[in-house]
Amino acid sequence: MSAGKVAVRAALGVLAAALLVSLALPWLPVGDPSAASLPDQLRPPDGSHWFGTDALGRDVLSRTLFGVRSSLWIGLLAAAVSLVLGVLVGALAGFSRPRVDAALMRLVDVLYGIPFICLVIFLLAVLREHEPWLRAHGITRETVLYLVVGGTSWLTMARLVRNEVVRLKSLPFVESARALGLPARRVLLRHVLPNAYGVILVALTLTIPSIVLYEAFLSFLGLGIEPPGVSLGLLAAEGIESITPVHAAWWLIVFPGGALALVLLALSLVGDAARDRFDPR
Repeated sequence: MSAGKVAVRAALGVLAAALLVSLALPWLPVGDPSAASLPDQLRPPDGSHWFGTDALGRDVLSRTLFGVRSSLWIGLLAAAVSLVLGVLVGALAGFSRPRVDAALMRLVDVLYGIPFICLVIFLLAVLREHEPWLRAHGITRETVLYLVVGGTSWLTMARLVRNEVVRLKSLPFVESARALGLPARRVLLRHVLPNAYGVILVALTLTIPSIVLYEAFLSFLGLGIEPPGVSLGLLAAEGIESITPVHAAWWLIVFPGGALALVLLALSLVGDAARDRFDPR
């Protein structure tokens, strides 16, 4: 077995373990990530706290596990939003008339020119002012984060899907379906999109790690998950704040940062493997 296959299998194992732990966290003996214990402030890793404790005496292991769960779910749900928008716009552009195709692709080009990190920061800052109203209507900050990040990450997906749909609609089996008089919607949904699943899957697997990193960056800036919520970006920000000339609690940076790096590496390896599998060119 080649080293590449071993790395991909290891990456799949890491992701499977992360998802299983995330789902089983309520039943695991890891403790409450927000439970403070002032006598245990900034304890280094030991037998009772494997990853040490933070400035409020909270267990870093439990906070890291909950942070992995939060970051993964945000990545998956925001990627689902990106998937729906990207496939919808890309399929419509590729299967429509040239004028509609040109209009949609020019829209994508214009959106590509917008610095989305600035746009996301602006939107989250504006929504923060209306957070009481949102909470009163059952809309949490996490839901807003899913929609905003997913709604700004679909452009590459749309271009890839559009190019694949344009390629597929000129093939004989699509022309035969049209010659039989099938409606355009049925041809698109039953014949074109099912044959574009490889491109869609590759784009999705490469989108998830970018969204996880995106969320970590926003949480690091204080615009993503807020306490008492936990995410890997928030833990990294708290770890940076704990480093002073007097005391450097290295475990507050190493363990959350290592977990983020491991998850991103595993997602990237799986995405590269999917690309090699479905797009040999």
